Amino acid sequence: MDQYLASSDTVNWEHPDVLAKAKELSRDMVSREDVARSCFEYVRDEIKHSLDYELNPVTCKASEVLKHRTGYCYAKSHLLAALLRANKIPAGFCYQRLAIEDNRTAFCLHGLNAVCLPDIGWYRIDARGNKPGVEAMFTPPTEKLAFVVTVEGEADLPEIWPEPLPEVMRVLTSSADFKEVAENLPDIEIISS
Repeated sequence: MDQYLASSDTVNWEHPDVLAKAKELSRDMVSREDVARSCFEYVRDEIKHSLDYELNPVTCKASEVLKHRTGYCYAKSHLLAALLRANKIPAGFCYQRLAIEDNRTAFCLHGLNAVCLPDIGWYRIDARGNKPGVEAMFTPPTEKLAFVVTVEGEADLPEIWPEPLPEVMRVLTSSADFKEVAENLPDIEIISS
């Protein structure tokens, strides 16, 4: 479990601002589930999705997302993992492969988190940010993610990674603005057995 609690260059929960926010969000809370809910709702509701709001800069590190209060789903998941880990709650990264809008031939990854909760185990949460037609909630043990896999070629990837995927990092660290990210959304090939 240590890898799901670690601080890293991207999930930099030891950064003073991230650590302070994590402590603030967990103040006077006893249960891990309440702390996880508090962190989730903060990132979902207070950090704006870069594309929805057409905001720059492109953020990647948890501390950048917190400072600028914006990020793509991937960057928001980096901040959420950092806040959870700072509160000693194991957290990892999950992805869905989704069709881009109504185009059934173009796909991209969507980033979310998994958190390890007592009596439940790993539970996926999606702090992407709600909007009309998108409503993610924290309702353990039942998942309420932003998106449901419905189209051929889409997939819920079952892995829980301790660090973000390289494809995601490459796009976030090489894009000049939110539009460039939107034009180069990361994807991976799904190989069926």
